[in-house]
Amino acid sequence: MISIETTLAGYHFDNCFMNAAGVYCYDAAELNQVQASMAGTFVTKSATVMPRSGNPEPRYQPTRLGSINSMGLPNEGLPYYLDYVSQQQKAVPDKTYFQSITGFNIEEDKQLLAQISASDFKGVVELNLSCPNVPGKPQTGYDFEMVERILTRVFTVYHGPLGVKLPPYFDIVHFDQMAAILNQFPLAFVNSVNSIGNGLEIDVATERVVIKPKHGFGGIGGDYIKPTALANVHAFYQRLNPAIQIIGTGGIKSGQDAFEHILCGASMVQVGTALQKEGPIIFERLTRELQTIMAQKGYTKLSDFRGKLQYLD
Repeated sequence: MISIETTLAGYHFDNCFMNAAGVYCYDAAELNQVQASMAGTFVTKSATVMPRSGNPEPRYQPTRLGSINSMGLPNEGLPYYLDYVSQQQKAVPDKTYFQSITGFNIEEDKQLLAQISASDFKGVVELNLSCPNVPGKPQTGYDFEMVERILTRVFTVYHGPLGVKLPPYFDIVHFDQMAAILNQFPLAFVNSVNSIGNGLEIDVATERVVIKPKHGFGGIGGDYIKPTALANVHAFYQRLNPAIQIIGTGGIKSGQDAFEHILCGASMVQVGTALQKEGPIIFERLTRELQTIMAQKGYTKLSDFRGKLQYLD
Protein backbone atom coordinates (compact mmCIF):
# COMPACT_ATOMS: atom_id res chain seq x y z
CA MET A 1 0.00 0.00 0.00
CA ILE A 2 1.20 3.50 -0.87
CA SER A 3 0.07 5.84 1.90
CA ILE A 4 0.02 9.65 1.68
CA GLU A 5 -1.41 10.07 5.15
CA THR A 6 0.34 12.59 7.36
CA THR A 7 0.38 14.16 10.81
CA LEU A 8 0.45 17.87 11.56
CA ALA A 9 -0.06 19.73 14.84
CA GLY A 10 -0.64 16.37 16.51
CA TYR A 11 -3.57 15.52 14.24
CA HIS A 12 -3.76 12.70 11.71
CA PHE A 13 -4.88 13.29 8.12
CA ASP A 14 -5.63 10.51 5.64
CA ASN A 15 -4.39 12.62 2.73
CA CYS A 16 -1.67 15.30 2.66
CA PHE A 17 -3.54 17.47 0.12
CA MET A 18 -5.84 20.36 1.01
CA ASN A 19 -7.05 23.62 -0.46
CA ALA A 20 -5.23 26.90 0.03
CA ALA A 21 -7.09 29.59 1.95
CA GLY A 22 -8.90 31.74 -0.58
CA VAL A 23 -9.82 28.96 -3.00
CA TYR A 24 -13.03 26.90 -2.77
CA CYS A 25 -13.62 28.05 0.78
CA TYR A 26 -15.65 31.26 0.68
CA ASP A 27 -18.89 29.70 1.87
CA ALA A 28 -20.54 26.42 2.87
CA ALA A 29 -21.26 25.46 -0.75
CA GLU A 30 -17.58 25.64 -1.70
CA LEU A 31 -16.34 24.05 1.50
CA ASN A 32 -18.80 21.20 1.07
CA GLN A 33 -17.22 20.42 -2.30
CA VAL A 34 -13.74 20.19 -0.79
CA GLN A 35 -15.12 18.15 2.10
CA ALA A 36 -16.65 15.69 -0.38
CA SER A 37 -13.41 15.37 -2.37
CA MET A 38 -10.32 13.26 -1.69
CA ALA A 39 -8.61 16.17 0.10
CA GLY A 40 -7.40 15.29 3.57
CA THR A 41 -9.07 18.37 5.06
CA PHE A 42 -9.90 21.98 4.28
CA VAL A 43 -8.92 25.45 5.43
CA THR A 44 -11.54 28.17 5.52
CA LYS A 45 -11.30 31.54 3.83
CA SER A 46 -9.12 33.92 5.85
CA ALA A 47 -11.72 35.34 8.20
CA THR A 48 -11.77 38.90 9.48
CA VAL A 49 -13.62 40.36 12.45
CA MET A 50 -16.41 41.63 10.22
CA PRO A 51 -17.56 40.28 6.83
CA ARG A 52 -15.87 41.87 3.83
CA SER A 53 -16.98 42.16 0.23
CA GLY A 54 -13.40 42.47 -0.99
CA ASN A 55 -12.03 44.44 -3.90
CA PRO A 56 -14.03 45.44 -7.01
CA GLU A 57 -14.21 42.96 -9.88
CA PRO A 58 -12.61 41.76 -12.05
CA ARG A 59 -10.15 40.76 -9.33
CA TYR A 60 -8.98 37.31 -10.46
CA GLN A 61 -7.62 36.30 -13.83
CA PRO A 62 -6.07 33.02 -14.99
CA THR A 63 -2.87 33.53 -16.97
CA ARG A 64 -0.69 31.40 -19.22
CA LEU A 65 1.49 30.27 -16.33
CA GLY A 66 -0.85 30.64 -13.39
CA SER A 67 -2.99 33.47 -12.08
CA ILE A 68 -3.10 37.03 -10.83
CA ASN A 69 -5.52 38.19 -8.16
CA SER A 70 -6.36 41.11 -5.95
CA MET A 71 -9.26 39.68 -4.01
CA GLY A 72 -9.05 41.93 -0.97
CA LEU A 73 -10.06 39.27 1.58
CA PRO A 74 -13.74 38.79 0.74
CA ASN A 75 -15.18 36.60 3.49
CA GLU A 76 -18.28 35.99 5.57
CA GLY A 77 -16.69 36.89 8.90
CA LEU A 78 -15.29 34.53 11.53
CA PRO A 79 -18.61 33.53 13.21
CA TYR A 80 -19.86 32.12 9.89
CA TYR A 81 -16.88 29.81 9.50
CA LEU A 82 -16.82 28.77 13.15
CA ASP A 83 -20.47 27.77 12.83
CA TYR A 84 -19.77 25.81 9.64
CA VAL A 85 -16.78 23.99 11.13
CA SER A 86 -18.78 23.21 14.27
CA GLN A 87 -21.41 21.50 12.14
CA GLN A 88 -18.72 19.49 10.33
CA GLN A 89 -17.06 18.46 13.58
CA LYS A 90 -20.37 17.09 14.82
CA ALA A 91 -21.08 15.28 11.56
CA VAL A 92 -17.55 13.89 11.08
CA PRO A 93 -15.96 13.94 14.55
CA ASP A 94 -12.81 12.11 13.48
CA LYS A 95 -11.74 14.82 11.00
CA THR A 96 -9.72 17.94 11.79
CA TYR A 97 -10.10 21.27 10.00
CA PHE A 98 -8.12 24.48 9.63
CA GLN A 99 -9.52 27.93 10.42
CA SER A 100 -7.69 30.78 8.69
CA ILE A 101 -7.86 34.22 10.27
CA THR A 102 -6.36 37.64 9.58
CA GLY A 103 -6.69 40.80 11.62
CA PHE A 104 -5.62 44.24 10.50
CA ASN A 105 -3.82 44.92 13.78
CA ILE A 106 -2.79 43.09 16.94
CA GLU A 107 -6.03 43.87 18.74
CA GLU A 108 -8.06 42.34 15.91
CA ASP A 109 -5.85 39.23 15.98
CA LYS A 110 -6.56 38.92 19.70
CA GLN A 111 -10.28 39.44 19.14
CA LEU A 112 -10.40 36.73 16.49
CA LEU A 113 -8.51 34.27 18.67
CA ALA A 114 -10.73 35.07 21.64
CA GLN A 115 -13.77 34.18 19.53
CA ILE A 116 -12.15 30.88 18.55
CA SER A 117 -11.27 30.11 22.18
CA ALA A 118 -14.86 30.79 23.23
CA SER A 119 -16.23 28.47 20.53
CA ASP A 120 -16.22 24.68 20.31
CA PHE A 121 -13.55 24.74 17.58
CA LYS A 122 -11.16 21.82 17.98
CA GLY A 123 -8.94 22.20 14.93
CA VAL A 124 -5.90 24.13 13.81
CA VAL A 125 -5.65 27.90 13.37
CA GLU A 126 -3.74 29.44 10.47
CA LEU A 127 -2.88 33.09 11.15
CA ASN A 128 -2.45 34.81 7.80
CA LEU A 129 0.46 37.26 7.96
CA SER A 130 0.79 37.59 4.23
CA CYS A 131 -2.16 39.00 2.30
CA PRO A 132 -0.68 41.33 -0.35
CA ASN A 133 -3.96 42.51 -1.86
CA VAL A 134 -5.64 44.87 0.60
CA PRO A 135 -5.14 48.48 -0.56
CA GLY A 136 -3.34 50.56 2.05
CA LYS A 137 -2.36 47.53 4.15
CA PRO A 138 1.26 46.30 3.96
CA GLN A 139 2.15 42.64 4.23
CA THR A 140 2.75 41.96 7.91
CA GLY A 141 5.17 39.16 7.11
CA TYR A 142 7.73 41.62 5.75
CA ASP A 143 7.80 43.64 8.99
CA PHE A 144 9.89 41.33 11.16
CA GLU A 145 9.53 43.40 14.34
CA MET A 146 5.75 43.44 13.93
CA VAL A 147 5.66 39.65 13.42
CA GLU A 148 7.50 39.21 16.71
CA ARG A 149 5.14 41.59 18.52
CA ILE A 150 2.07 39.86 17.07
CA LEU A 151 3.23 36.38 18.03
CA THR A 152 4.23 37.54 21.51
CA ARG A 153 0.70 38.82 22.09
CA VAL A 154 -1.02 35.93 20.30
CA PHE A 155 0.50 33.27 22.50
CA THR A 156 -0.55 35.08 25.66
CA VAL A 157 -4.21 34.68 24.68
CA TYR A 158 -4.35 31.52 22.60
CA HIS A 159 -3.03 28.11 23.55
CA GLY A 160 -4.38 25.83 20.83
CA PRO A 161 -2.42 24.60 17.80
CA LEU A 162 -1.61 27.61 15.64
CA GLY A 163 0.59 28.26 12.63
CA VAL A 164 1.34 31.21 10.37
CA LYS A 165 1.01 31.72 6.64
CA LEU A 166 4.03 33.59 5.32
CA PRO A 167 4.82 35.62 2.23
CA PRO A 168 7.71 34.50 0.04
CA TYR A 169 11.19 35.62 1.05
CA PHE A 170 13.97 36.10 -1.46
CA ASP A 171 17.15 36.68 0.55
CA ILE A 172 19.06 34.13 2.64
CA VAL A 173 19.45 36.56 5.50
CA HIS A 174 15.67 36.98 5.62
CA PHE A 175 15.25 33.22 6.05
CA ASP A 176 17.72 33.40 8.93
CA GLN A 177 16.05 36.40 10.57
CA MET A 178 12.48 35.13 10.25
CA ALA A 179 13.38 31.62 11.44
CA ALA A 180 15.08 33.10 14.51
CA ILE A 181 11.82 34.93 15.34
CA LEU A 182 9.55 31.96 14.67
CA ASN A 183 11.70 29.62 16.74
CA GLN A 184 10.91 31.68 19.86
CA PHE A 185 7.27 30.57 19.79
CA PRO A 186 5.33 27.28 20.14
CA LEU A 187 4.10 27.36 16.55
CA ALA A 188 2.57 24.20 15.12
CA PHE A 189 3.56 25.01 11.55
CA VAL A 190 4.44 27.61 8.96
CA ASN A 191 2.74 27.74 5.58
CA SER A 192 5.04 28.80 2.74
CA VAL A 193 4.18 30.58 0.55
CA ASN A 194 1.39 33.00 -0.19
CA SER A 195 1.34 34.61 -3.62
CA ILE A 196 4.14 36.88 -4.81
CA GLY A 197 2.71 40.32 -4.24
CA ASN A 198 2.15 43.08 -6.76
CA GLY A 199 2.78 41.48 -10.09
CA LEU A 200 1.27 42.87 -13.26
CA GLU A 201 -0.41 41.07 -16.17
CA ILE A 202 -1.19 42.92 -19.41
CA ASP A 203 -3.69 42.19 -22.18
CA VAL A 204 -1.71 43.21 -25.26
CA ALA A 205 -4.79 43.30 -27.50
CA THR A 206 -6.46 45.97 -25.38
CA GLU A 207 -3.23 47.41 -23.91
CA ARG A 208 -4.84 47.25 -20.49
CA VAL A 209 -4.29 45.48 -17.20
CA VAL A 210 -6.48 42.42 -16.60
CA ILE A 211 -7.76 43.10 -13.07
CA LYS A 212 -9.35 46.25 -11.68
CA PRO A 213 -8.01 46.79 -8.12
CA LYS A 214 -4.76 48.65 -7.50
CA HIS A 215 -4.47 49.61 -11.20
CA GLY A 216 -3.90 45.97 -12.10
CA PHE A 217 -1.33 45.01 -9.48
CA GLY A 218 -2.03 41.65 -7.85
CA GLY A 219 -0.67 38.49 -6.26
CA ILE A 220 0.96 36.01 -8.62
CA GLY A 221 0.30 32.29 -8.25
CA GLY A 222 0.75 29.08 -10.20
CA ASP A 223 3.75 27.92 -12.20
CA TYR A 224 5.49 31.26 -11.73
CA ILE A 225 6.01 30.76 -8.01
CA LYS A 226 6.92 27.07 -7.62
CA PRO A 227 10.71 27.56 -7.54
CA THR A 228 10.30 30.34 -4.97
CA ALA A 229 7.88 28.23 -2.93
CA LEU A 230 10.23 25.24 -2.92
CA ALA A 231 13.12 27.45 -1.81
CA ASN A 232 11.06 28.86 1.06
CA VAL A 233 9.85 25.42 2.17
CA HIS A 234 13.36 24.00 2.22
CA ALA A 235 14.98 27.08 3.77
CA PHE A 236 12.57 26.98 6.69
CA TYR A 237 12.82 23.19 6.96
CA GLN A 238 16.56 23.67 7.48
CA ARG A 239 16.18 26.47 10.02
CA LEU A 240 13.07 25.90 12.12
CA ASN A 241 12.82 23.88 15.28
CA PRO A 242 11.82 20.29 14.36
CA ALA A 243 8.55 20.77 16.27
CA ILE A 244 7.46 23.44 13.76
CA GLN A 245 6.16 21.62 10.70
CA ILE A 246 5.72 23.05 7.21
CA ILE A 247 2.80 23.26 4.81
CA GLY A 248 4.02 23.73 1.25
CA THR A 249 1.98 25.98 -1.02
CA GLY A 250 2.75 27.34 -4.46
CA GLY A 251 2.67 25.97 -7.99
CA ILE A 252 1.22 22.56 -7.17
CA LYS A 253 -0.71 21.25 -10.16
CA SER A 254 0.67 17.69 -10.38
CA GLY A 255 1.76 14.84 -8.17
CA GLN A 256 5.37 15.65 -9.07
CA ASP A 257 4.96 19.20 -7.78
CA ALA A 258 3.63 17.83 -4.49
CA PHE A 259 6.48 15.31 -4.35
CA GLU A 260 9.00 18.13 -4.69
CA HIS A 261 7.40 20.14 -1.88
CA ILE A 262 7.50 17.12 0.43
CA LEU A 263 11.08 16.32 -0.60
CA CYS A 264 11.92 19.88 0.47
CA GLY A 265 10.35 19.26 3.89
CA ALA A 266 6.60 19.85 3.69
CA SER A 267 4.30 17.70 5.84
CA MET A 268 1.16 18.82 3.99
CA VAL A 269 0.56 20.64 0.71
CA GLN A 270 -2.07 23.20 -0.26
CA VAL A 271 -3.40 23.77 -3.76
CA GLY A 272 -4.60 27.16 -4.97
CA THR A 273 -4.43 28.20 -8.64
CA ALA A 274 -4.80 24.67 -10.01
CA LEU A 275 -7.75 24.01 -7.68
CA GLN A 276 -9.43 27.18 -8.90
CA LYS A 277 -8.98 25.96 -12.47
CA GLU A 278 -9.99 22.30 -12.11
CA GLY A 279 -12.21 22.23 -9.05
CA PRO A 280 -12.01 19.78 -6.11
CA ILE A 281 -11.90 16.78 -8.46
CA ILE A 282 -8.21 17.69 -8.81
CA PHE A 283 -7.44 16.02 -5.48
CA GLU A 284 -8.20 12.60 -6.95
CA ARG A 285 -5.71 13.15 -9.77
CA LEU A 286 -3.04 14.62 -7.52
CA THR A 287 -3.36 11.70 -5.10
CA ARG A 288 -3.01 9.17 -7.89
CA GLU A 289 -0.02 10.92 -9.44
CA LEU A 290 1.83 11.29 -6.13
CA GLN A 291 1.26 7.62 -5.29
CA THR A 292 2.52 6.59 -8.73
CA ILE A 293 5.77 8.53 -8.26
CA MET A 294 6.23 7.03 -4.81
CA ALA A 295 5.67 3.51 -6.15
CA GLN A 296 8.19 4.07 -8.93
CA LYS A 297 10.77 5.15 -6.38
CA GLY A 298 10.00 2.41 -3.88
CA TYR A 299 8.50 4.72 -1.24
CA THR A 300 5.48 3.57 0.76
CA LYS A 301 4.96 6.61 3.02
CA LEU A 302 5.77 10.30 2.99
CA SER A 303 8.38 10.04 5.74
CA ASP A 304 10.48 7.87 3.43
CA PHE A 305 11.50 10.99 1.51
CA ARG A 306 10.26 14.04 3.41
CA GLY A 307 13.02 16.62 3.75
CA LYS A 308 15.61 14.35 2.12
CA LEU A 309 16.53 16.69 -0.72
CA GLN A 310 20.05 15.94 -1.90
CA TYR A 311 22.75 18.40 -2.93
CA LEU A 312 25.48 18.29 -5.53
CA ASP A 313 28.95 17.42 -4.21
